[in-house]
Amino acid sequence: MTAKEQYKVHKEPFYQPQGKEVELYEAAYAARLPVMVKGPTGCGKSRFVEYMAWKLGKPLITVACNEDMTASDLVGRYLLEANGTRWLDGPLTTAARIGAICYLDEIVEARQDTTVVIHPLTDHRRTLPIDKKGELIEAHPDFQLVISYNPGYQSLMKDLKQSTKQRFTAFDFDYPEATLETKIVAMETGIDEATAASLVKIAQTARNLKGHGLDEGISTRLVVYAALLIKGGVDPRDACRMAMARPITDDADIRATLDHAIDATFA
Repeated sequence: MTAKEQYKVHKEPFYQPQGKEVELYEAAYAARLPVMVKGPTGCGKSRFVEYMAWKLGKPLITVACNEDMTASDLVGRYLLEANGTRWLDGPLTTAARIGAICYLDEIVEARQDTTVVIHPLTDHRRTLPIDKKGELIEAHPDFQLVISYNPGYQSLMKDLKQSTKQRFTAFDFDYPEATLETKIVAMETGIDEATAASLVKIAQTARNLKGHGLDEGISTRLVVYAALLIKGGVDPRDACRMAMARPITDDADIRATLDHAIDATFA
């Protein structure tokens, strides 16, 4: 199996467009412009990137960023073996070599001294210097860099430098409006639309509490989890508490508010 086949998205991911994001992404890819996807957790950012990789027929390499990630984790490193050392490409280097879409998920979780390694790949140079090897990689013509993050978690310590931000085109994502989200939940899980609509109604109640006791509302991902539990035979009220209310808060008053909304919806 070649590297391209290894990272190919073989099955069409389910994605329901909210606006013109599909055609706009296609335009960005045609111009080989780097893309930044911003939005709250669980609103479909990663699914959108997976869908676009499938639609464009390009391999996708995804990296879940974290604060311990180093530049070597992205670019590559020498490995010590019995007969000496061997160089192992990192995911960013692999993507640049084979012409994949490299997706850095939640990039603000990575240290700023790590993320600067992407700069030469996101301007007219489209190159990746590997200092440890003394090699300069010219990115494959099909290579594209995509990053994502949740602006709601920004802080002085966790934000992108302007020198990084202004290298990307950007999409603002949010949770879908109720009718579309209901359709998404029903299509994703096979649950009936009436139940899906009830779950979405509860999620919207929680989202209205953001900034008033909640750091983040109930995501579409959690609504899908609740729907899957209900489809599996779990009582709707138990499913909502388990999948939608309990994960997002430990505050007793907020939990009571959400539990009341759940009981009122599935009375």
